[in-house]
Amino acid sequence: MTTATAHRSTDSGTRKRPSFASLGGQNLSLIGALVVVLALFGSLNDNFLSLSNLQVIAEAATITGLLAVVQTVVIICGGLDISVGSQAGVASVVSAMAFTSAGSNALAGMAAAVGVGLLVGILNGVVIVYGRVNPTIATLAGLAAYKGLAQLLSDGRAQGYVLNDDVFVFLGRGKIAGLPVMVWILILTAVAVHLLLKYTDIGRNVYAIGGNDTAARLAGISINKYLIAVYALIGAVAAVAGILLTARTGSGQPVSGSEGLELKAITAAALGGCALKGGKGGIGGTLLAVALLGCLENGLTVQGINSFWQNVAQGALLVIAVVIQQRRTGERAVGLPA
Repeated sequence: MTTATAHRSTDSGTRKRPSFASLGGQNLSLIGALVVVLALFGSLNDNFLSLSNLQVIAEAATITGLLAVVQTVVIICGGLDISVGSQAGVASVVSAMAFTSAGSNALAGMAAAVGVGLLVGILNGVVIVYGRVNPTIATLAGLAAYKGLAQLLSDGRAQGYVLNDDVFVFLGRGKIAGLPVMVWILILTAVAVHLLLKYTDIGRNVYAIGGNDTAARLAGISINKYLIAVYALIGAVAAVAGILLTARTGSGQPVSGSEGLELKAITAAALGGCALKGGKGGIGGTLLAVALLGCLENGLTVQGINSFWQNVAQGALLVIAVVIQQRRTGERAVGLPA
């Protein structure tokens, strides 16, 4: 057999063999963990795997999923946003208050929320870029500031009532082809962001900035513009999450429903394979992690386990994800000899 024939034979065999390598070890691990969680809680409670409960899990995970998707983008770019939960809270309040002020106009409420989300996101980006503030510190300040803003606007109480409006009811409780509208919004957002990251120059530049910002700058990439744009994207999607929170609960929520979302979003992105130093990650892994967290949270609730343990589980999963990353990169642990 000639060398050329051997190569063709090898290539043909490679194409024909089913391979799971394209999924990645991280994603395969998440799929395995998800199967275990589903099997465990399904065996403990017959209702866990029922269609109605799976729908509850999907709807509850939608808001976290939206924030996790954009958190993935900013982490790939080498940043972080700890304020996403508070941004969603501000947007929720604004959407309900603008809805009421405009004479029960749902579109006005949504437009106001998205506008505020964009402004908040751009503000985060400007502080980080031109104030030269570390993203963690800048958005940690935003976490407190935006939470306070939501409470000031609402006087600390739920605002408005939107369940008499067809648009909000459709967003919060409607279905298309058997799937909740909220889930469709997450799917469309995830697909759009995935395509942006994978198949456009913008996505390649985002990866380049996170992988090596010096090399990206020398290659002519405008890092400042990209960072501000990424944080503006986070603000806009966080506003959509806030609108869905309003639609789901029936009123604008300054804190309830949005508190703790930042931890869930960061945990999902890290579990999904995002390197917290930037340059690596993908939407598929993040969505698998969101599904895993949603099933775990719901399973603990169905079993009547104290909800405080959910926070313990989330914190433990975040640490585990970071430890796995450190081991894979071979980076020396802090304080230990080389």
